[in-house]
Amino acid sequence: MTYPHWPITIGILGGGQLALMLARSASQLGMATLVLDPAPSCPAGASAKHGQGHWTDAEALADFAKGADVITVENEFVEAESLARLEQLGHTVLPSSGTMRLVQDKLVQKQTLRGAGVPVTEFLAVSSQHDLDEAMRMFGFPIILKKRTLGYDGTGNFTVSTPADIWSGVRRLGGFEAGLYAEKWCPFSKELAVIVTRGRQGQTVLYPVTETRQHEHVCSDVLVPCQITPQEAEAAAQMALRSVEAVSGVGSFGIELFQLPDGNLVLNEMSPRVHNSGHYTLEACDCSQFENHIRAVCGLPLGSTRLRSAAAMVNVLAKSTGTGYPCGMAEAMAIPGASVHFYGKLRASPGRKMGHVTALGASATSALETAKLAAAQISFKE
Repeated sequence: MTYPHWPITIGILGGGQLALMLARSASQLGMATLVLDPAPSCPAGASAKHGQGHWTDAEALADFAKGADVITVENEFVEAESLARLEQLGHTVLPSSGTMRLVQDKLVQKQTLRGAGVPVTEFLAVSSQHDLDEAMRMFGFPIILKKRTLGYDGTGNFTVSTPADIWSGVRRLGGFEAGLYAEKWCPFSKELAVIVTRGRQGQTVLYPVTETRQHEHVCSDVLVPCQITPQEAEAAAQMALRSVEAVSGVGSFGIELFQLPDGNLVLNEMSPRVHNSGHYTLEACDCSQFENHIRAVCGLPLGSTRLRSAAAMVNVLAKSTGTGYPCGMAEAMAIPGASVHFYGKLRASPGRKMGHVTALGASATSALETAKLAAAQISFKE
């Protein structure tokens, strides 16, 4: 694809750490980036021009879009209606509003993927006591209650272990009016993830299957390559690819899967954006998920996803509430083989992702040891 000018300017809705890493990858290609974020300060502001405003504000959205050749998102919370408004104004938006309508509501996402023949966890919409009773009858216990939208890092999930817990879960998630659904508990043996990048013409590249590990519903570690058979890895890759194709996605998408004890797979969740499970690609792959996202939405050739080395990524999670000022950065950077990424968030809170550490190694396990050692050096002032 030929552009009438260079640099291409990319507009990103949302200004968090994903936008920061997208902006850095765009800069590497000589491109400019704009971000629209409601906060007065945001991580992406360190590498992109930051416009303060909300995507639900039609005037702020239109002003932001005037300076962009193509517009993308860094999170799934940007309403499809806002993207459709931009499309009606003649802007190129990828992923499109149509894709986001199918993905950002997790109930609709599950319905769409099931309709495309992708195995998913059993689910049921719940909007009344009758629906809750039906979910308990169908699924038994435990049941996972989830918010249909605006849930992330475990904030939109509640595990119901007994009938006595169910109303606690409904209240915790904001009540029926917040939009809820129930899932049957999935007794998985491993949690896997695959990054798929799909271009404007439907061309695709897939990154290696990773194993993800969670702590209190937040991803703590990512290991690659995953210790599964080649046949299982191929099955995971094909399921991820079918999922992105089912929603006509363009860009890098994160696909999270459950591997069952018998080796079969079910899809847990799809994210229409670059994903935490793919941060390792910055150091470990020929072309990162971030650069490939930029290439995809701009209609440029997709880069190689070849894994250069076994790798691991550890999220740097805050343990308490306080400032975003990091202590121990020098000590972390002194660990041989550790690549430290810090996002520049101004406030820390328990479980918040403040940065990550990647390490390469002879095996994913040895790389994990290095990454954990470096991440353990970092804390935040209270």
